[in-house]
Amino acid sequence: MSHSTYNKQWQEAQSSLMDLLQQEIPEQPSKPEKDRLAAFQLLATMYIKYIQIFRKMEQCYDQIVHPQKRRVLRHVLDGTMGRILELKHEMVNLEFSEYHYFDDVLSDLKLTPNDVEIPIPKFFINERYDVLKEREKLLGKILAKIGPQEKEDRLAFKEELKMSLEDAIKMIQVHERARQGRLRAKFMKEIREQEERDRLAQTRGAPTLDPDVAACRIQKVWKGFAQRRRTKKERDEEMIFIGMAPPPLPTSIKNTPQALALKTEATRRITQGNHENEYQQALGTIKEKIKETEGPDIKETMMDQIRQWFIECRDAQGKFPEYPDEDDGGSALIFKEKSPEELEAELNDKDGDKKKKDKKGKKDKKDKKKDKKGKKDKKGKKGKGGDDEEEEEGWKMAESSFVPSINEGTDKYKSVWMTRDEKDNFSQKHDAELIKEEKRKEVEEEIRIQVDELMRAELKNLKAAVDRDKGKKGKGKKSGKKKKKKGKKSGKKGKKKKKEKDLTPDRTIESLYEELVKEGIIVRCPQIRLSEFEGEYSYLGTTLRQANIEPMPSLSDVRRLVTEFGILPLGSQAVHEQAPLTKSILLAGPRGTGKKMLVQAVCNEVGANMFDLTAANIAGKYPGKDGLKMLIHLVFKVGRELQPSVIYIGDCERMFKKKIPKTDPTDPKRLKKELPKAMKGVKSDDRLLLVGTSRCPFDGEMKPLCSLYQRIILIPRPDYASRHLLWRRLVLKNNGVITNTLDVSSLSKVTDGYTPGHMLTAITQVLTERRIQTLSKKPLQSVEFIAPLARIDPIYKEEEEAFKGWYAKTPLGKKRAKAAQADDDDGGGGKGGKGGKGKKGKKKGGKKKKK
Repeated sequence: MSHSTYNKQWQEAQSSLMDLLQQEIPEQPSKPEKDRLAAFQLLATMYIKYIQIFRKMEQCYDQIVHPQKRRVLRHVLDGTMGRILELKHEMVNLEFSEYHYFDDVLSDLKLTPNDVEIPIPKFFINERYDVLKEREKLLGKILAKIGPQEKEDRLAFKEELKMSLEDAIKMIQVHERARQGRLRAKFMKEIREQEERDRLAQTRGAPTLDPDVAACRIQKVWKGFAQRRRTKKERDEEMIFIGMAPPPLPTSIKNTPQALALKTEATRRITQGNHENEYQQALGTIKEKIKETEGPDIKETMMDQIRQWFIECRDAQGKFPEYPDEDDGGSALIFKEKSPEELEAELNDKDGDKKKKDKKGKKDKKDKKKDKKGKKDKKGKKGKGGDDEEEEEGWKMAESSFVPSINEGTDKYKSVWMTRDEKDNFSQKHDAELIKEEKRKEVEEEIRIQVDELMRAELKNLKAAVDRDKGKKGKGKKSGKKKKKKGKKSGKKGKKKKKEKDLTPDRTIESLYEELVKEGIIVRCPQIRLSEFEGEYSYLGTTLRQANIEPMPSLSDVRRLVTEFGILPLGSQAVHEQAPLTKSILLAGPRGTGKKMLVQAVCNEVGANMFDLTAANIAGKYPGKDGLKMLIHLVFKVGRELQPSVIYIGDCERMFKKKIPKTDPTDPKRLKKELPKAMKGVKSDDRLLLVGTSRCPFDGEMKPLCSLYQRIILIPRPDYASRHLLWRRLVLKNNGVITNTLDVSSLSKVTDGYTPGHMLTAITQVLTERRIQTLSKKPLQSVEFIAPLARIDPIYKEEEEAFKGWYAKTPLGKKRAKAAQADDDDGGGGKGGKGGKGKKGKKKGGKKKKK
C-alpha cells in the first residue's frame, strides 16, 4: 500500500481515539454504576474499540516510513496497548474470571471475531533484530561446543539390547527364509497368470472385429472420458465460485498477491531504516547550524532580557534580586509570565519560612480542637447520612495511567500532523522545520546555562558596586550550607534502600550466560509463533451465560489471554512499567493441549530468553543450599540484564505436593522456598515472567500454588469448531491433501475428547512419506485416522470436570461464586444473576427450574 493509504488509516484511528477520549475524560465525573451487567457492557465495548484502534495503529507504525510520524505513533501505540491491558484487568476484577465473551457486543457493533483479534506488534522483534541475531549466534557457538558431548552421553545412557550369537544367526535365518518364500510365491503367481492368458488365447482364436467398429468403440470411450473430465472441471469451478470448496493452491508462491504484499512490506521496513539514519544525522547537523547562525543572537537577547529584569526589580524593590539557582531552573524562571514583584516574593519565601513555622505551632493547637469537634459531629451524622452513602456505592472505573499519554499523543497529532501539508514530501523523509523547532529549544537551554554563569558574575559585581557597605558574605555561606545539607539528606535516602548481595560481582554477563547455557538452564526455543496455536472463536459464550450455563473457553480465548498477560507487557518497557503488573502465569490443562508450545511462542514473539527450571532439568545441578541460591541468583541476574526473560517450570504442581515418592530423584520441592522469595523482588522495571505448566494442578497444595502464580489460565480440550479447524490445518501442514473423500466433519465429531497433540500424533502416523506419494492415486479417508486414535486414551469428561472443580477452589473462582450467590440472593436470578454469571449461581438457578 502507498504512503497516503497508511496516513488515512492513521487519521481514521486518531479520530476513533478522539471519540473514545471524550468518553474517557468527561466534563463531569460519572456516577457509580450499580448494575454489573451494564458496567461489563461498557468495559467490553471500550475494550473492543481500543483493540480496533490498536490494530490500525500497529499496522501504521510498522509501515509508515516518516521518522517523526513514527515517534508520535509509538507514543500513542504504547498508550493504547496499556489501556487495553488496564481494561482487561478491570473486567477480571468485575467478573472474577480471566475469560470474557463478547459475541453479543460483536453482533451489536457488526464485527467478526477476526476484527478484534489482538495483533502482536512486529516492532517487538524488528527493533531488537540485531541484538537478537548476536545472541542467537552466541547461543549457537556455545551449543556447538557442547553438542557432540551431549549426544555421546545420550548414546551411552541408552542401554543396548544384548543378544547371543546363536539368537542373532537364528533371527537372520528366519528373515531370509521369509524373504525367499515371498519371492517364490510371487514368481509362481506370475507363472500361473501367464499360463491362464495362453489358455484363453487358444480358446478365443484370431480376432475378427471390423476396423470401423473398433474405431467407433475407441472414439466412444475417449469422448465419454473427455466429457466427464470437462464436467468435473466445471463442477469444481462452480463449487469454488460459490465458496463450497477451497481454491487450488498456486503453482508458484512467489507471484501470489500475498507474497507480493509481504515483499512490499519488507522493502518499506528497509526504507524506514534508511530514513531513520538520515533523521539521526540531520539532528546533529541542524543543531550545529542553529548554534552557528542563531546562537549569538539568542545569547544577546537573553542577556538583554536579564539585565532589563535587574533594572525592573531594582526599581520595584529598591534592591537587586537574588539570582535563581540552577536546581530551580536558573534564568528560565525569569522568562515565565510573572511580574518582578511576584518573582521577588517567591525568592524571598525561603527567608520567611522560619516566621511561618512559629505561627503554625500556634495554629496547630487550635486546629486539633476543631478536628475533635468535627469528629464528634461526623459520628452524630453517620446514623442519619449512612443510607445516602450506601446508595452512591457501585462500580466506578479506576483512574488510568495511560489515558494522559494517549491524550498527549493525540494533542501532538492535532497540532502538528492533522493539518500539515505534505505534498512536497513525497518520499516521506524527515521534516527539517520540525527538527529546527525542537533543536532551537535545546540550543536555548545550553546557551542559558552559559548566560547564567556570566549574569551571576555580573549581578555580583553590580551588588558589590552598589552595596559596598553591607557585608553579604554570610548569606553566601548560608546558601552553601543549605546545599550541603541537601546533599546529606539525599545520601541518607540512598542508604535506606537495601540492595541484594551480588554473588558474582567479578564476572561478566557473557560468562554467566555461557555457564547457564552449558548447564542446560537457558534453552533454545523452536521457532513457534502464537498464530500456530489455532482454535475457533466461542460464538455462544454470552448466550450460554445468560442461560445460567458456564461455557468452557475456546482455544481462541486461551490465545487471547496469553497475548494480554504474557506477550504485550513483556514486549514494551513503557507498557510494563505502568500497566497492572503480572509476574507469573500458570497454564493448567490436560496432556496435549499445547501448554509448552504457548511458553515457547511467548519467548519467540518478544525475543525473550527461556530459563528452564523444571525439576527434571535442574536435578543434580548446583547442589546444596548455596548452590540453589547461586542458581536463583544467576537466573534472575542474567534475566534482568538480558530482559525480556521467561522462567519456565514444567509440572509445577509437584513443587507443592504433600508427599513425594522416595524413588523420585528430581527433588521437585527444591525451589519451594527460594523461588517465591526471588519473585517478590521482581518490580515493574523488570520484564521477567514466570510461567508454570501443569497437567494435574489438583495434586498440589492450593494456597502456595495460587500465591506464587498470579494468573491461572485453564486450557480446555478443543470443542467441535476448533477440532474441525485443527484437522484441516494439521493435515495440510503435514503435506496432506483434503478432498471430498476425507469427511472432516465426521472426523471432528468422532474425535471429541482428543487434544491437538493427539491429533498431530495420529496425522504423523498416517501421513508417512510413502503415503504422501500415493495421495494422487489414493486420496485420504477419515477411516485411516481411526486406528492410530484408538491406541490413544482421550480426555474423558470426568477429567475435565476435575479441572473445573479445581478452578472453582482458586481465589478468583471463590470470589466469582460468592458474587453469583450474592446476586441470586438479591435479585432471585434476575438481572443480578446475569451480571454475576457465576458457576454456583448457575447450578442453583438450574436446580430451581427443575423443581
